[in-house]
Amino acid sequence: MPSTGARILGVLLYMIPWSDSLNFGNHLYMKYPFTQIIQVPAIPIILIERLIPFGNLLLFLSIFIGLVRNSKISYFLRFNALQSLLINIGIIIASFIFDIIFSPFLNSLIIRTFSSTLLISLFLMIVYCVWSCTQGNEPNLPGISQATKMQL
Repeated sequence: MPSTGARILGVLLYMIPWSDSLNFGNHLYMKYPFTQIIQVPAIPIILIERLIPFGNLLLFLSIFIGLVRNSKISYFLRFNALQSLLINIGIIIASFIFDIIFSPFLNSLIIRTFSSTLLISLFLMIVYCVWSCTQGNEPNLPGISQATKMQL
């Protein structure tokens, strides 16, 4: 059973992909201002990424080198760190696709609907991962968890 500190750190690790996924809900926040409350848990990560030059890259490298590749750290913490980084990589790729391919159609109903659906799906995935961490279990996300286990 993981310690309380490992559980808390596991929860905090999932705020990294959550901070990067918030861009998918920009039009949602304008139409429904009360949805901005979901941004609050990601504020510390956003501040770190914006205040430190290359903060996003430094945060990624420090977690990967300091936690994932450190065999002295518990498996639970290493698993959650790597899984949150893999989720974050997927979100970054999706953001690039939105920026490059869908940028001319940004105000179309289909793109706004897809963007909102993606944000809600990511929100539910992060909530599941956070809940599993607070229970002391490894979140089992198909495909991502298997890739994480193969790397560890």
